[in-house]
Amino acid sequence: MHNQRTILAIGAHAGDMEVSCGAVLAKHAKQGDKVVLLHLTLGEGGNPAMTPQAYGEQKRKEAHAVAAAMKAEVIIGPYNDGELPNNDEVRMYTADIIRQVKPTHIITHWRTSIHKDHANTHQIVNDAVLLASLEGVVTNHPRHRGVRAIYFTENWEDPEGFTPYFHVDVTDELEAWREWIVNYQFIKGGISSFAYLDYYSALARVRGAVVGKKYAIAFDVDPFEKKSTVELLP
Repeated sequence: MHNQRTILAIGAHAGDMEVSCGAVLAKHAKQGDKVVLLHLTLGEGGNPAMTPQAYGEQKRKEAHAVAAAMKAEVIIGPYNDGELPNNDEVRMYTADIIRQVKPTHIITHWRTSIHKDHANTHQIVNDAVLLASLEGVVTNHPRHRGVRAIYFTENWEDPEGFTPYFHVDVTDELEAWREWIVNYQFIKGGISSFAYLDYYSALARVRGAVVGKKYAIAFDVDPFEKKSTVELLP
């Protein structure tokens, strides 16, 4: 029997979580789990041919279209691309979203990144999970202590120190992911020279080959969590 999960995927920019682990999120939504995307910024500074305001509105529409295809909910934060603050205010904002959504699992960025918004998001989320659990921390919602795990998704901008700890088979989801992820123009092409769709499709194939599946997506966990106790060798 499937125990329902609530998964909160927190990315620095709209598109970060969907491109890196969207197939996993869609798989969980298909099985009846609640999936919520929190984009701390829209990533509105990423199109040199458009003003941040205009591209931000475009990405807002794209984010909702992709969330609908995934059967997920979406929350868009109030922060600016490239200027995500690493401070108590954003931690309290994120903690209150955690209390509102009540996730059992959280997915976010790995700790090291070439993009400071990603690295900041990692720190913000880890601290916000603690803040959300404390009775003495006052926000708009009551405390939430039900986060079972925080997982870190694989992103091309967050490679240093990332080591796959477990893999999720997305063989049945990958082709559908390829169809709806291109609702984001930066994935479809024409904005960045980076081949997002090819990269993440190939990465899923590589990770799948390692674990004997056609396609898979890898996650890491905090080094402190890499421990287990067994009675005998498994």
